[in-house]
Amino acid sequence: MSGFFGSILKGDCVSDVFYGTDYHSHLGTKRGGMAFFSKEKGFQRAIHSLENSYFRTKFENDYENFAGRSGIGVISDNEAQPIIVTSHLGRFAVVSVSKIVNSDELEKRYMEQHRTFSEVSEGDINPTELVAMLVAECKDFVSGIENVYDKVKGSCSILILTEDGIIAARDKLGRTPIVIGKKNTGYAAAFETCSFPNLGYEIEYYLGAAEIVKITAEGYEQLRKPNEQMQVCSFLWVYYGYPPSFYEGINVDECRYRCGAALGKNDDIKSDFVAGIPDSGFGHAMGYSNEQGTPLKRPYSKYTPTWPRSFMPQNQDMRDLVAKMKLLPNKAIIKDNIGIFLDDSIVRGTQLKDNVRDLYAAGMKEVHMRIACPPLTHPCEFLNFSRSRSHLDLATHKAVKVLEGHENADMTEYSDTKNGKYEAMVEQIRKELDLSSLKFQKLSDLVDAIGLPKEKLCTHCWDGSSYF
Repeated sequence: MSGFFGSILKGDCVSDVFYGTDYHSHLGTKRGGMAFFSKEKGFQRAIHSLENSYFRTKFENDYENFAGRSGIGVISDNEAQPIIVTSHLGRFAVVSVSKIVNSDELEKRYMEQHRTFSEVSEGDINPTELVAMLVAECKDFVSGIENVYDKVKGSCSILILTEDGIIAARDKLGRTPIVIGKKNTGYAAAFETCSFPNLGYEIEYYLGAAEIVKITAEGYEQLRKPNEQMQVCSFLWVYYGYPPSFYEGINVDECRYRCGAALGKNDDIKSDFVAGIPDSGFGHAMGYSNEQGTPLKRPYSKYTPTWPRSFMPQNQDMRDLVAKMKLLPNKAIIKDNIGIFLDDSIVRGTQLKDNVRDLYAAGMKEVHMRIACPPLTHPCEFLNFSRSRSHLDLATHKAVKVLEGHENADMTEYSDTKNGKYEAMVEQIRKELDLSSLKFQKLSDLVDAIGLPKEKLCTHCWDGSSYF
């Protein structure tokens, strides 16, 4: 995933963009960047790696030198952003939250036209530069963005900084959000609404799927109406979103509370405590605890003053070490007790397996795991969602390979909870992780917890149902 923030004010916007972008740091892993426009300095840009430090630390020196009443910033999974382009549309800067599945096809198309790419992303073309090229080959920004919608398979939400405003364009199926915030000196557009309160913004407007708006310090105007079809990513509420944020008017932490309550409603395991796996598991655990009436406790504390996020280092062994070292067990709660643990999901299961082993080593009698979403049976085709390099890294696929003896099973059968194959897969995962019991959320309960119609949600990673 990635996240972005843009602001346009009657006065200088550098501080708002700096801190607003920083509030998206939980969404990205590798790069951060900002771009500003002022009549005196023109376009200014800085991009830094975030693999060994944090956004604020890397951009403190740049902050002092930037100036402008409009600007955009981004925390990115992979590519260096923003891209600054000079074209017949004028000079503009662009950031994107995107996964372009057909980038090879689009690259070939441009190569046949004898076009060139100047940016790279991990040895390949830069997706945001590709977006900029698709925009710039049309007569205006709206038709250029519609060209992105037509050509890109996957997903793409965009902020474009021009000399006279910011253009915000949400993904054609709304898989990732854009929300407009307002205060008395201007406006902002962001992925995460948690970036608004401390900067003085109130939520003003949620863009619809494929909607395009132009934002100035005085207001915003719709350049393209939203599509009727929408498939917003359900995993935003389950895991990616920060607890105070809202998508489609629905709060992240309240949704997690409802997810946990749904898991607890029909569970009959008797335990000494309920706990959330830090950090996203806390909201789910609170809902479960209150529904069950079982005490909510903290057998693990997360030591964050010096240990970075576990997915920042690129070496897997180092990521595993960081994940282990920053979780401190509390034996006073763990020893001789039965615990129910809530987590957002099981992707590979490697880290969870290590955590379970450590819990038993600290004296835990039984470890029961409750997962706030269904099993991840289908790799995400639409977002940079999973950190797994291959679908065979997924715990579900590893379990099914053991059950069937080969790698090409029909995972749709294993997504059906009424099918005995589902139960066999869950049991194999339980044994692999050495859990006392394991239960996943029902998809219908997750949909109810979010509160949107099923057809408005992307649930592809659980049932393979979504589309480009």
